[in-house]
Amino acid sequence: MEDFTKLIRAYALRNALDFGKVDAGRILPKLFAHGLEKSNIGTILPLITQIVHEVNALSISAREKAFGPLASLLPEHEEKEKTLPPLPDARQGTVVTRLPPEPSKHLHVGHGLSFLLNADYARSYGGKVVLRLEDCNPEKCTQAYADSIIRDITEYLQIHLASISYVSDDMPQLLDYAVRLIQKGEGYMCFCSQEQMRDFRHAGKECACRTASVEKTLIHWRDFVEGLYGPGNAVLRHKGDMSHDNHVMRDSVLWREVDAIHFRHKKRYKIWPMYDFYNAIEDSVMGVTHVLRSNEFHQRGALQQAIRLALDLRQPTVVEYGRFSVAEKTTKGREIRELVESGAYIGWDDPRLVTLQALRRRGISKEVLIALMHQVGLKKAEVIFEFPMIAAVSRKLIDATTERFTFVPDPIEITVSGAPTGLTEIAFPLHPNKPETRTERITPGVVYLSQSDWELYKGKEIRLLHGYNLRLHATKKEGTYTSTENKAIPKVTWVSTFALPARVLMDDGTWVEGKVLEDVASLKLGTVVQFERFGFCKLDKVVKKGTGHVYEFWFTHP
Repeated sequence: MEDFTKLIRAYALRNALDFGKVDAGRILPKLFAHGLEKSNIGTILPLITQIVHEVNALSISAREKAFGPLASLLPEHEEKEKTLPPLPDARQGTVVTRLPPEPSKHLHVGHGLSFLLNADYARSYGGKVVLRLEDCNPEKCTQAYADSIIRDITEYLQIHLASISYVSDDMPQLLDYAVRLIQKGEGYMCFCSQEQMRDFRHAGKECACRTASVEKTLIHWRDFVEGLYGPGNAVLRHKGDMSHDNHVMRDSVLWREVDAIHFRHKKRYKIWPMYDFYNAIEDSVMGVTHVLRSNEFHQRGALQQAIRLALDLRQPTVVEYGRFSVAEKTTKGREIRELVESGAYIGWDDPRLVTLQALRRRGISKEVLIALMHQVGLKKAEVIFEFPMIAAVSRKLIDATTERFTFVPDPIEITVSGAPTGLTEIAFPLHPNKPETRTERITPGVVYLSQSDWELYKGKEIRLLHGYNLRLHATKKEGTYTSTENKAIPKVTWVSTFALPARVLMDDGTWVEGKVLEDVASLKLGTVVQFERFGFCKLDKVVKKGTGHVYEFWFTHP
């Protein structure tokens, strides 16, 4: 059998550079194009497993260095810019899409991808996108959430909005439409208990309330609007089909009474519309031509169409796609609130979350979400990302322009003997592929290494990255200068006595204390840098401590 070792390593390295880690399942199919026989699969699999394990253990820089000489072994492949498929029933200059969040929580990555999808289609057809804040649950919706949503959309996602509206401001119109629905015999007041309604809907059985005349229903409706029945004692229901296979069509509740103060309208309204009622009407009266939404709303679409049909409203074109989520990350507002309120998480921007606030604070740019959105497009199946995929896309976008710095976690002082006394400055490259450097002051007789590097290399000769070589003592925290020759010996990151205190908030919510090159003082807040042999990090804040400052970074990704 032909030796496929180099080819496997080449594919594994490219896979690791593209996606953050190697999936062995991606390697085997590619080998058939290079002459692998199916009869040799059993022999080749252990080799693939071994190489995948080795490559996954390498740092990013080591992967890049190892891939260079092997790149020519792989077929050239140009990555074509991925574009979204044509939008059904779309005409240039007339497309209107909408972003319909409920201001009861902060936005997460799923919202971001969906909103960018809507915005991209509107832009590509010369149309417009509108923001509609669906604030008809006064018990959960707040102005703070609304303001946060607007900031995320306009400042982070940078979506240009043609308008911003609140559904609650259309309450007079929505109340009128409710009356029209009753007058057409498509709505009735129900006084059954929640348990009875649930049981009847499950059994496909009609309740006695359904037979009330339009005249009597309108009388009950007026009392309902005034709040005379009290929360939970009366609702307006759609007169659908209790035998329908789609349970949403089995006389769903359209309006209910809520005893809560609304953040915009206070106690002006006693009753509030449910999602399907106001959504069906708003999409039509706002002139939305295309409703682009995840298919988790598919069953509700039939009820919304029925409501529009009963009210003689225009039907928009509905395009559905799979829900977006991130593996092992919660996006449920209730769960996140509990984590934040308990103190387990520092806030809605905690690095363990995938809210837009958390991604932005970590340094994940909107361009990353745009690239992901174009990759998945309008797939019907649910799209579950793993965070390494998000990191891989980000790395591709920022690696070529991000400046390198040095951060030493858990630093320990090493006394160096024999270093040339005139060695007081060292030039650190700004980027491996650029000629520019920054000059850092050093003290010849002292360096700081990480505790882990000291434990790993004590008693051995090492090279201070971009600096000189020294041999570490086997037991004492000391070293002896050997040369400046760039030998094939372990390279470690280090800083001098002029380094500044820093700390990094990791993606698991823990802090790593350390020291960073003093040139970090020139960075602007919000700048993303790559700490060599550590990862990409964003400068979040500078905290005054004693007579100095501590530079706080947030870990972006490896």
